[in-house]
Amino acid sequence: MNLYVLNFKEIDKEKLMVVGGKGLNLGELSKINGIRVPDGFCVTTNAYRKSIENNIELERLIEKLSELEADDRHKVSEISKSIRSIIENIKMPKDIINEITEALSLHGKDQEYAIRSSATAEDLPNASFAGQQDTYLNIKGLDNVLKYIIKCWASLFTDRAVTYRIKNGFHHRRVMLSVIVQKMIKSEASGIMFTADPMTSDRKTLSIDAGFGLGEVLVSGLVNPDIYKVRGGHIVEKNIGTQKLGIRPVEGGGTREYEIEKDKQQKEALSDAQVLRLASIGKKIEKHFGAPQDIEWCLVDNEFYIVQSRSITTLFPIPESTDYEKPRVYMSIGHTQVMTDVVKPLGMSFFEMISEFTMTKVGGRLYADITHDLSSMIGRKRLVMATGEQDLLIQNSIKKLMEDRDFMNSLPRGKRNIKGGIFTVSSIMETIKTYIKNDPSIIDKMLKCFEKEIEKVDYQLSKLSGVKALEFIEKDRDKLLAMSYDPRMLGAIIAAILANDSLNKSIKKWLGDKNVADILTKSLDHNITTDMGLALCDVADTIRKYPSVIEYISNNPNDKNFFERMVKLPGGRETSEVFKKFLSKYGMRCPGEIDITKERFEEKPTQLIPILLNNIRVLKPGEHKIKFQEGKKGAKDKENEIIRCLKNQMGGSKKAKKTSKKISLLRNFAGCREYPKYYIVCRYQIYKKALMKEAGRLVDKKVLMDSKDIFYLYFDELCQVVKTNKIDYSIIEARKDDYRHYEMLTPPRIITSDGHVPATSFSSSNIPEGAIPGIPVSSGVVEGRARIVLSVDDAKIEEGDILVTQFTDPSWTPLFVTIKGLITEVGGFTTHGAVVTREYGLPGIVGVENATKLIKDGQKVRVNGTEGYIEILE
Repeated sequence: MNLYVLNFKEIDKEKLMVVGGKGLNLGELSKINGIRVPDGFCVTTNAYRKSIENNIELERLIEKLSELEADDRHKVSEISKSIRSIIENIKMPKDIINEITEALSLHGKDQEYAIRSSATAEDLPNASFAGQQDTYLNIKGLDNVLKYIIKCWASLFTDRAVTYRIKNGFHHRRVMLSVIVQKMIKSEASGIMFTADPMTSDRKTLSIDAGFGLGEVLVSGLVNPDIYKVRGGHIVEKNIGTQKLGIRPVEGGGTREYEIEKDKQQKEALSDAQVLRLASIGKKIEKHFGAPQDIEWCLVDNEFYIVQSRSITTLFPIPESTDYEKPRVYMSIGHTQVMTDVVKPLGMSFFEMISEFTMTKVGGRLYADITHDLSSMIGRKRLVMATGEQDLLIQNSIKKLMEDRDFMNSLPRGKRNIKGGIFTVSSIMETIKTYIKNDPSIIDKMLKCFEKEIEKVDYQLSKLSGVKALEFIEKDRDKLLAMSYDPRMLGAIIAAILANDSLNKSIKKWLGDKNVADILTKSLDHNITTDMGLALCDVADTIRKYPSVIEYISNNPNDKNFFERMVKLPGGRETSEVFKKFLSKYGMRCPGEIDITKERFEEKPTQLIPILLNNIRVLKPGEHKIKFQEGKKGAKDKENEIIRCLKNQMGGSKKAKKTSKKISLLRNFAGCREYPKYYIVCRYQIYKKALMKEAGRLVDKKVLMDSKDIFYLYFDELCQVVKTNKIDYSIIEARKDDYRHYEMLTPPRIITSDGHVPATSFSSSNIPEGAIPGIPVSSGVVEGRARIVLSVDDAKIEEGDILVTQFTDPSWTPLFVTIKGLITEVGGFTTHGAVVTREYGLPGIVGVENATKLIKDGQKVRVNGTEGYIEILE
């Protein structure tokens, strides 16, 4: 057997380190009966290794590259360019050239080839490396083949390939490159097939992209491909793109773009019969590899050829089920809590601590098994009602499943997982009391009790350490739940929800006003989240007085000595005191705060700087207070208008009296919905301080390398480590690798145990053509510049901007003072973003799938928060 060249048929599963991931898969594909693979061979990693060996300058540059971070773009680009130059100028050893010459002779001197890279860290189950190295098409003649093999070697060090390796933790030295030399197929049509939907992770839907000519036209983004969706052997969706350009081979070598004839530009690249035949080929390949595949195909003379296949690395994993005969259904808790980021193991343990139902851990997220809820009539009704408030797209997915009678009949019956939520017997009794008394002073009395309890827990836990501290936290769960689900507080929240819904319904019926509660809930009292936003504006007003402090916080100060350096500046002492006063009340909050492992404001105060600078830049001194009072006045004016109009109607006095009471209930108690989470987070931070103290002790004892490594342990595992002072570090390292992968995945709202993800969609009958639909949660229409913000840390908002993000939680509230409207990918009518937009009087739409991808940063958009759609104006 040759050392430097292997034909596809000679490649087996043991050859990964010799031919790379892509070459390995081609070897496997060539062995599947009935699958046509263009013939060819791999120039092995042995050839690459021998060609670059003993190159001292190359070794030095790779060493320098290994010291860089992905953000060091300029240095990455500079060093990578130097490495490529060295590789492109190497002389290929004679014995390698001889083996390549021999392999080419089998196909004749006039044969054209496609030359592609195949790295040893490519096309793997958790890292595809797709598109990271270069591909060269229609290459003819020995000299050209050798030239482009070397170019492929050099492409191991393109900027994008180097950055990808850094981000995914691959060492530059350990990744070797093989090169695939494959007979060129001059395709009439070509494209990509995913045997599972890569956008939704639905294993039941196969997706095909197709275009005319060579596949490079799709990869380069020159055309909009035809897109076919196949499910259960049927084409269920078809979107035919307009294809004006194609790429074809040129006689003598190379390729060129060409203009497709006008009568063919909107013609389908594949017939229905060809689509279904290609889909069956895809499923055959998927079965062979045992996992969903990303397949490159081409069509010549009505025959399909497969030129590549790799695992789809972006699919969300299927929850593990112990019941292999009956299907199970899982609902994303992250979407109901408006926090779809990964949650580390310790965070999961504490989330489970405050939950009333059992959860399934998958892909770094938590899911609830709702199988038995769906198989029960009462359970179905509760699910539909609850998800209608939390996330309308989850509700739509559940309804889609319910339409499938065969599926619903196949579900096993058993004890329901999802309980009544906030609607318990005791909370309903308290709702009635709240409605009758309508006394907001009960909230103040409750809050005093909560504050005393928090102080007591803090004091008690501060006196404990080791196993006793962890046992205290475990036993404190009942008290935590009692505070979180205090029926008196839930009664107040429910009373406000019922008043909100009743007012919207009755005022629309009597006066024709739609969503009137949006105006009536502006600038509420007893809203701890709004209070936080206003308090941060106060901090900004202090900072704005001192230019040296503004300059200091604008230059990325360090968290460790943030306040020590600040107090040395003019105005720094006053600013420090105001800032610390803010942190004393709100320092336990942060983005994704329901995950105890997230850095709190008091742990990393610099994460507030972008919001403070936005406030200083966009608002005038004291403007936040003026806006709040204007909101209050607007709500009162609307109340007076409603009462006046009702009194003019027949039986109006009775209507006006009832309406006045409901408005009073709404304004007295609507803000209370933020308190349960606030006090959960307060308690979390007390726990976290104790946990980090134990982590510090474990580091001192050399049990842990880093105190934050406890985040990768579940609470029971941490208890065991504290007891024994022993740990298997391979568990932590493996979980760190897993979580790097999980962070790149998009969790579906609903997924079944066989990998089906039901479609989520809105009715588009009432929206303009081309508009993007969503859930309207705060009335009004506004135009402005879209500002895509994926993290509070990155927020740079200008006056009049419309915030477009994945989701918001209380830590985002201070941004709402400066924006004109809100668009989020996740959320429902009662979630954070919805409530705060109504209180601030901002048009808002939530549940807009892929909003941060569909809308480009800086585009002018129109948000219709009354009807629920977005129009892109430019």
